[in-house]
Amino acid sequence: MNYTAEAPAVWDSAFADADDCSLSSDQCVIRAQHYFVKGLIEIPVIDSDEVFSWGVWVSLSRENFSRAAELWESPGRESEKPYFGWLTTGLPVYPATTLNLKTYVHTRPAGERPFGERTGITLDRVREIAASVLHAGDGAQL
Repeated sequence: MNYTAEAPAVWDSAFADADDCSLSSDQCVIRAQHYFVKGLIEIPVIDSDEVFSWGVWVSLSRENFSRAAELWESPGRESEKPYFGWLTTGLPVYPATTLNLKTYVHTRPAGERPFGERTGITLDRVREIAASVLHAGDGAQL
């Protein structure tokens, strides 16, 4: 019920040794100019108590990234207003690209990943996504 991207689509393994780049499980900086946080797009599964989620990366402005990083471990951070950003994860099961879709990142209590809101999908659609991701072969990246 969960698929996740390990890094933003623009990350390159060559960045790993650069002083102005970093990649953790929650945050990414590229060339000290591009800033990303990892969040979840959670989609309720209709007729179920379960949630299907995509682990995605969203680019943020330097100001919003700095603010989010400053509050990362702070109690009450969930009261922050949502941060505007751009989706930087390609989700291969959708007919149109998901890269650069407008997104709002909503923080949650410290220790929980940020999220984005979406409408529900059926369990059959979750199965279709799973089949597509599992059978996409080496060309698909998540």
